[in-house]
Amino acid sequence: MKALPARTATTTTALTLAALAAALVLTVRHGDYFSDPVGLFWRYTACWALFAVALAALRRVPARRVAWLIAVGALAVTVAGLFGPPRTSTDSYRYAWDGRVQSAGISPYDHTPQDPALARLRDPWLFPTGAACQGPGLAPIPHTGGTASCTRINRPAVHTIYPPVAEAYFLAVDRLSPAGARHMPLQIGAALTSLGVTGLALLVLRRRGDDLRKAAYWAWCPAVPLEAVNNAHIDVLGVLLTVAGLGLVASRALPRRAVGGALIGAAIATKLMPAVVLPGALSGVRRVRDAAAVLLPATAFVVLVYLPYVLLSHGSVFGYLSGYVEEEGYDDPSAGSRYALLRLVLPDSWAFPVLLVVVAAVSLYVMRRGDPRRPWSGALLVTGWAFLLLTPGYSWYALLLIALVALDGRWEWLGVPLAGAAVYVLAPTFGYGPTLTNVAYGAAATLVLVMSRIRRRTAAQPVAHPATSAQQESAPQR
Repeated sequence: MKALPARTATTTTALTLAALAAALVLTVRHGDYFSDPVGLFWRYTACWALFAVALAALRRVPARRVAWLIAVGALAVTVAGLFGPPRTSTDSYRYAWDGRVQSAGISPYDHTPQDPALARLRDPWLFPTGAACQGPGLAPIPHTGGTASCTRINRPAVHTIYPPVAEAYFLAVDRLSPAGARHMPLQIGAALTSLGVTGLALLVLRRRGDDLRKAAYWAWCPAVPLEAVNNAHIDVLGVLLTVAGLGLVASRALPRRAVGGALIGAAIATKLMPAVVLPGALSGVRRVRDAAAVLLPATAFVVLVYLPYVLLSHGSVFGYLSGYVEEEGYDDPSAGSRYALLRLVLPDSWAFPVLLVVVAAVSLYVMRRGDPRRPWSGALLVTGWAFLLLTPGYSWYALLLIALVALDGRWEWLGVPLAGAAVYVLAPTFGYGPTLTNVAYGAAATLVLVMSRIRRRTAAQPVAHPATSAQQESAPQR
C-alpha cells in the first residue's frame, strides 16, 4: 500500500479527529443505557472505529507535527464529554454529596446520604421530590411526609467507599464550585485532569526519546471523554498520579524514585486500584534500597492521608468496601460474571485461587525480568492480565490500562476497555448474564494473545544489515 503524503496524512488525521469529536458529542447527547443501550453501544462502536482510523493516519504524520496534533485532538475529544450530564453512571453525584458534607465540617464516612441527620444539606438537584422522582437512575429514600423523596446518588443507604485523596478532591471541587453549578464542576475538573494525563504522557515519552504518537492512545481514546469527563469518574485523578509516579520511578536517582513512589501512594489513596502497578514500579529491581525507595514512600503516603480521617471519623473509613466486594461477586465467583474466562475452564471455587497464582507469577516475572527504565511496560502486563482474569463489569476501571498503553504502545490491550464498555452498556439488554462477558473479554484476550505471538515472532527474525542486503542483490544469479 502506498504511503500517504505528509500533508495528506495530517489533513486526514485532523478531519478524522473532527469527526470523532462530533460523534462523541452525539453519543453524549443520545441518552443513557436505560433508554437505548443497544443504540448507545453502536455509537460507542462508531467512535472507536474513528479512533482507529485517526491512529492509522497519525502513523504517516511527520514527527514535527505529532505533538501539536495530539494536543489539539485531545482538547477537541475532551471537550466533547462536556456536552451533557453524566449519561451512564451516577457516581459523580456521590462525589458532589461527599464534597458538600465535608464543606459542612462532617466526615463523609460517618453518615449515609439518606441519613436524616444530613437532611439540611439536601437540595432539589441531588434529592428530587414528588413527580421529579419518576424515571430511571433515581433511588427512593425514606420520608415522613406525604411527598415521595428520592436521590440521584446510587446506594444511598450505604456509606461512601472512596479513599481520602478522592475525598479531598471532592471537597476542593465543592469549595471552588459556584452555587447551582450542579454536575459541571466535577466534569470540568475531570477534563482538566484528563488533559494533564496527555501532557504527562507526552513529557515522559519525549524524555525517554520514545515515539510521541503513543500518547494518542490516551488523548483520543473514546473511553476518556465518556468515562473520565462526561461521567467524571475519580479514576482519572488516580491515572494522573500513577503516570507521574511511574515517570519518576523510571529514573535511576533514588530521590526521584522516592517521589514517584509517593505519587503512586497518592494514586492508591485515590481509588485503590493503582496498587496493581507496584510490581511494574519494581521492574528489574535487584537491590533492597531501590525497592524500599518506592514502597516505603507509597505506604507512608497512604497511611498519612488516611490518618486525619481516622481521627475525625466515628465510622469506618473503608465504608462500603466489603459490601461492594460482595455485591460484585468478587468473593463468590458463582454469584455473577466475575472471573468469567477462568470459569469457562475451571470450577467456580478454583477461580480466585488461580487468579492469585497467575497474577503473582506475572508480577514476579515483571520484577525479575522487567526493564527498570520502562516500569509502565511491566505495569501494563500485570494490570492487563488482572483485568482479563477479573472481567470487571464497570468500564471506567480500564482508564488506568489505557494510560499504560499510551506509555508503552502495545495497542492490543485497548481491547480490554472496549470489552468493558460492551459489558457495561449492553448488560441490561442481555440480562446481566455471563455470556456477554465471556464473548467480550474472550475477544479481548484473543487479540492480546495473537498480537503477543506476532510481536515475539517479529522480534525473533534476524534483521539484515543494509550492506549485506546490497551485496546479495548485486550478486550474480546462478
